[in-house]
Amino acid sequence: MKLPSITAVAWSLLSLHAGYTFAADVLKNNGFTTCLDNSDIKVERLSFVLNRASKTATYDVSGTNSKEQNVTATITIDAYGQIFTQHLDPCDSNSFVEQLCPVPAGTFSAKGQQAISDKFAEKIPAIAFAVPDLEAQATVKLNAKDGGAELTCVQSIVGNGHSLSTPMVSYVAVGISGAALVVSGASAAVGAAHPGAPGASPSFGQVIGVFQAISMNGMLSVDYPAVYRSFTKNFGFSMGLIPWTQMQISIDNFRNSTGGNLTENSVSFLRNSTQMLEGGNATTGKRSLDLMIREIQPLGQDIQQAANNTVSGMKKAIEQLSIPAANTFMTVLLVFAIVIAAIAAGILLGKVILEVWALYGTFPNRLSNFREHYWGFLARTITNLILVLYGIWTLYCIFQFTRGDSWAAKTLAAVTLAIFTGVLGYFTFRIWSLARRLKKTEGTASALYEDKEAWRKYSLFYDHYKKDYWWLFVPVIVYLFARGCIIAGGDGHGLVQSAGQFIVEALMLILLLWTRPFETKSGQWINISIQVVRVLSIGCIIVFVDEFGISKTTKTVTGVALVAVQTTLAVVLGILILINGIMTLFGKNPHEQRHKEKGNLDRDLDALTPLDPRDSILLKSKSPAYGHDEEAGKLNLVSRYEPYQDAPQTKYKHAHSESVTPLVHQRGVSPERPRSAGSDISFNDHPHQQNRSLLR
Repeated sequence: MKLPSITAVAWSLLSLHAGYTFAADVLKNNGFTTCLDNSDIKVERLSFVLNRASKTATYDVSGTNSKEQNVTATITIDAYGQIFTQHLDPCDSNSFVEQLCPVPAGTFSAKGQQAISDKFAEKIPAIAFAVPDLEAQATVKLNAKDGGAELTCVQSIVGNGHSLSTPMVSYVAVGISGAALVVSGASAAVGAAHPGAPGASPSFGQVIGVFQAISMNGMLSVDYPAVYRSFTKNFGFSMGLIPWTQMQISIDNFRNSTGGNLTENSVSFLRNSTQMLEGGNATTGKRSLDLMIREIQPLGQDIQQAANNTVSGMKKAIEQLSIPAANTFMTVLLVFAIVIAAIAAGILLGKVILEVWALYGTFPNRLSNFREHYWGFLARTITNLILVLYGIWTLYCIFQFTRGDSWAAKTLAAVTLAIFTGVLGYFTFRIWSLARRLKKTEGTASALYEDKEAWRKYSLFYDHYKKDYWWLFVPVIVYLFARGCIIAGGDGHGLVQSAGQFIVEALMLILLLWTRPFETKSGQWINISIQVVRVLSIGCIIVFVDEFGISKTTKTVTGVALVAVQTTLAVVLGILILINGIMTLFGKNPHEQRHKEKGNLDRDLDALTPLDPRDSILLKSKSPAYGHDEEAGKLNLVSRYEPYQDAPQTKYKHAHSESVTPLVHQRGVSPERPRSAGSDISFNDHPHQQNRSLLR
C-alpha cells in the first residue's frame, strides 16, 4: 500500500471519530519566501486562491522588473509526496494576463480572476483538499520566454482552510471536564460520609490529566506535523493557558516593572508580528523572516509564529495560544487564583443555601455531611486541585527559572512550588506515619479506609486504590514531578525530552500492571488504558525527532493516527462520565444500602442474650474482629466485643488463646487494650462510646 493511501485511511478514521466535515475545495497560499538570489524580477506581494468547486483562480501579484520581457510560469504543488506541476503562459489565450504580457520594466502588478479547466483542476492531488492543516508547498518560477533563463523563484505554504484547531473541540473538552468535576464532587460528598467507598472513575483528575498530557505532548521540541500541533492547541485550557488579552497586558506591565524585557516578548509584539504575517506582504527583503515563514501554520490557525528561527518547543506551543512565553507562569498563577476564589465562593454559597433550607424545610441527609464539614470540604478541594496541578506547576516553574526574565515572577514560582511540594509532603508524612502506627498496633493499615475521620481527611490521596496499595499515591506524585522536570528542563532538546518522558511513562505503566491497584474493575481498565495510550503517544512522538530524519509524509501519517487514538480516548471517557452521572442521579447508592443493611444486622445482634441459642456463633468464632467461622464455613458477623455486663470484667484475650470468654456484641465498642505512648490510636472500653478515633 502506498503511503498517501495510508494517510487517507488514517484521516478517514479521524473524521469518523471527531465528526469533522469540510465544504469548499479551496487552496490558498499563506506568505512566501524567495528561493532565487539576485533575480531580475523581485516579487513583493503574492497571493492566490484556487477554488476547485467554482473552477476559478484568484490572484494578486506585484513587484519590480529590471527590463521588459516575456515570461512563462511554472507552478509546482507538493502535497506529501504527490506533486502537481502546471506550465502557464500569460500571453496564451487560455491563460491570458494582460498586465504580465509582457512583464513591464519597473513596477508591475496584476490582480484578477480566471476560470480554470476541468483538466487543470483534476491534476491537483485530492489529498490537498482533504487533509486539515495542510502542509503543501507551492513553488512559482518565472522563466524568460526567450532562452528559458530563470528570472525569479518564490515558495509559499499552501493551506486548504481546514484545521483541527477549532473552538468546538475545546468546548467539548471543557464540557467533559465539567461533567467529570460534577460527578467527582458528588462521589466525594458521598464518600466522605461512607468510609471505604471508592471514588468515581473516570474522575475529574483522570480526565483533566488526559487533556494535560495531550497539551504537554505538543510542547516538546520536535518537528510536529501541523495537524497534530493544531490538535494539541485545543487542550491548552487544561494547562491553565487562557489567552485573556487584558490579563496579558497587566502581566506585561508587572514584568516591565520587575526586570522584564518587553522588546520581543510581549502581547503587543506578538500581535503586531501576527498581523504582519497574516497580511502576506513585505516578506521579500526581510531575510531574517525566511525560516519563520516556512514554519507558518496553515490557514485557519489563530496565531502564527512571531519570532526568529530559534522558536520551538514550549515557547512555540505557548505563543500559538496568544500568550507571550515569558508570561506563562504568571498567567497560570492568576488563573489558579481565580479558580480558588470561585471554588471558595461556591462552597460558601452552598453552605448558606443549606442553612436557609434548614430553616424552612428538610434537606436530604446526604447533604448533612457537607453542611457540617464545609471548611474541611474546601480544604480537601484545594488540596485535590494542588495534586491535579502539581505536574504542570513543576513544568511552568522550571520554565520560569530557565526562560523567564522577571525576578518577581521567579520568586513567586519558587515560593509556590515550595508550598505545593510542602502541602503534598505534609499529607504524605501524615498518612505514612498513621499507616505505620496502625501496622504496629493492628497488623494492617486497613483502618485508613474504615475510620471515618481518617477517611474524611486523607482519602483523596488513595480512595481509588485497594487497601494493600494505599501507598501508590507517593510514586504518582514523583511521576508528576519527574515529567514536568523532563519537559521543561529539556526544552530545546527533543530527543532528550521524548526519550526521558517515554522512560517515565513506561515505568508508571509497569507499576500499574504489576500492582493492579485500583479498587474497581472499571478503574483498573480505565487507568491502565489511559497509561497505555500515554506510552504509545510518546512512542509516536519519537518519530517526530529531527535527529531521525523521518520523512514529512510519515510524520503526518503518524500525527493523524495519534490524533485518532487520543480523540477516541476522550470520547470514551465522555461516555463513561455520562453513564456514571446517570447512575449517580437515578441509581441506588450502594454505599448507603450497604450501611443500612449493616445497621439492621447490628440491631438484630444487639438483641442477643447469653441464653439465646443463637449465641452459639459467638463461642465458635476464634477471631476478635470480622473473620470466618471455620466450623460452619459462614461469615462471622461479630465485629466488636465487650464482657458480658453481669460477668466479672475480664481482659480481652488474643485470638490465638485457648479459650474465649463469652461476649455479646456492642456496636462501636472495642476490647480494652493498652495504649502505647505517643500513639494516635485509641480504643474505647466504655459501652456507651460508639466510635473510635485514629486521629488526635
